[in-house]
Amino acid sequence: MTASAIAYDRACGALAGMAIGDALGMPSQTLSRPEIERHYGEITAYVAPFTDHPVSHGLQAAQVTDDTEQAFLLARRLVKDGKGFNEALWAQDLLDWERDVRDRGLRDLLGPSSKAALAAMLNGEPASETGRNGTTNGAAMRIAPVGIATRFAPTQDFLDRVELACRMTHNTGEAIAAAAAVAAVVSCGVDGLDFDAALDTALNATEQGQKRGHQFGEANMRRRISNALDLIDQGLTEVEFAQAVGTSVSSFESVPAAFGIVRMASGDVWKAARIAANIGDDTDTIGAIAGAMAGACTGIEAIAPAALDPVRTTNNLPIEAIAEQLLSLRSLSGTMTGAVK
Repeated sequence: MTASAIAYDRACGALAGMAIGDALGMPSQTLSRPEIERHYGEITAYVAPFTDHPVSHGLQAAQVTDDTEQAFLLARRLVKDGKGFNEALWAQDLLDWERDVRDRGLRDLLGPSSKAALAAMLNGEPASETGRNGTTNGAAMRIAPVGIATRFAPTQDFLDRVELACRMTHNTGEAIAAAAAVAAVVSCGVDGLDFDAALDTALNATEQGQKRGHQFGEANMRRRISNALDLIDQGLTEVEFAQAVGTSVSSFESVPAAFGIVRMASGDVWKAARIAANIGDDTDTIGAIAGAMAGACTGIEAIAPAALDPVRTTNNLPIEAIAEQLLSLRSLSGTMTGAVK
C-alpha cells in the first residue's frame, strides 16, 4: 500500500474499531462481571441489553452508544472548523446531541463531567474553567478523530489540539493526559505504526499532556498506563487485571485498562472488544477506546466482516467519508487558529 492508502485504511480502522468495541460492550456497561455472566453468560457476539437495563434500555444488538456518537460529533466539528475549534459551537453540539438522545427515549446521556461543564458554561463561566474538575473518560472516549486529523509532530501543536478538544468538559491533567495517550496511538497508527511501536510516543504524549489544564485528579497517568501494560506482560488473567487496574469511568482506570486490553488481544480489534465487553463496569467506553487504538494500528481491512457488518447495518456511521475528511485536515497539520496559550 502507498502511504496515503495506509493512512486511509488506518483512519477507517480507528473509527470502525471504536464502534465495534462500543457496540459489543453496550449491553454490559455499568454491570459487574458476575452480573454480566448472570445476564449474558460470556459475551461473544452482539446482543441486546436485558429488559430495563439501567443505561442501555431501548438499544438493540450492535447499536453504538454515546462514545461513538460523540466521537463522530467531534469529528464533524473538527471538519467544520478546519484549523480552528469553536468551543461555543462544540458546547451546542453536545447539548443538541443530548436533546436528540432524550427525544429517542434513550438513557445514555452526557457523562458527569460533561454535564457539569456544560451547565457551568451556560451560567457564563469561560471554557477554560468549566472543565476544571473533569477527570472522567469522556474526553478520551471521543478523542480518536483528533488523532486521525493531527500528526504527532510538531508535538506542541498536537497537544494544543488535544487540549482544546478536551478543556471545555475535561480540563484536568488526568483527562488531557489520558486523551493525549489515546490520540497519540491513533495518530501513530495512521502513520503506519503498530501498537507496540506507538507506545513510546503515546507515553511521551501522556507525560506532556499531564502538564496541561488544571492539576487535578491522578498526577501520573504515564505510570498508570505503563503499570497496566506491565501487568499484561506478567500474565495476569482478565479478572486479575481488572481488579488490579480498575474499570470505572475514571480516566486513571479505564484508559490504562484499554491499553492493557489491546496488548492482551495482541492488537486484534475483535479480541480487544470481547475482553472489554466482559471485563465489567465501563465496558462500552473501554471497548471503544481499545477498539479505536487497535483499529488505527491494524486498519479496517484487518477487521472481519462478521465483526463490522452488524455495526454498519444497525448504525448510520459514515466511516469512510469521515475518515477521508479528517485526513484532509491532517494534510494541513500545523499551528492551529486559536491555539491554547
